[in-house]
Amino acid sequence: MIIIIMGVSGSGKTTVGKLLADSLGWTFSDADAFHSPENVEKMRRGISLNDADRKPWLKDLQTAIKHWLQENTNVVLACSALKDSYRQFLVVDSDRIKLVYLKGTYDLIQKRLQERQNHYMTEILLKSQFDTLQEPLNTIYIDIAQPPQAIVQNIRTVLGI
Repeated sequence: MIIIIMGVSGSGKTTVGKLLADSLGWTFSDADAFHSPENVEKMRRGISLNDADRKPWLKDLQTAIKHWLQENTNVVLACSALKDSYRQFLVVDSDRIKLVYLKGTYDLIQKRLQERQNHYMTEILLKSQFDTLQEPLNTIYIDIAQPPQAIVQNIRTVLGI
């Protein structure tokens, strides 16, 4: 099974994803690691990525997902997956891939990003993330105002794992 933890930057995808993977004994992967150096530099400079920038990134992610499924590797993937078209591209097997949306208010996430250290994604791009976000339908919504451990337990309860 693959669990995609999605949401805007600063919603806690990496923190929750690592905790969830550790609690399950699964592999954790961060979609940020799949970005090209050019995309990372663009975001570092406060320039939003467009669909053309994201296309190779999404292809690489889809390739990894197909590989994990083929190898029956259980993975928690932290990935923004902001648009419905991105999620449709990544969810190649809806029986074995589950989406979990970490939802939070703009103000809470902005505060988190202001406190973030050593990450290329800063609060400068938060508005563009919210502008791009197409909230998913028929998925698990998790309120990020809870502590990370509570979020992990909530996810495990809802998924029955």
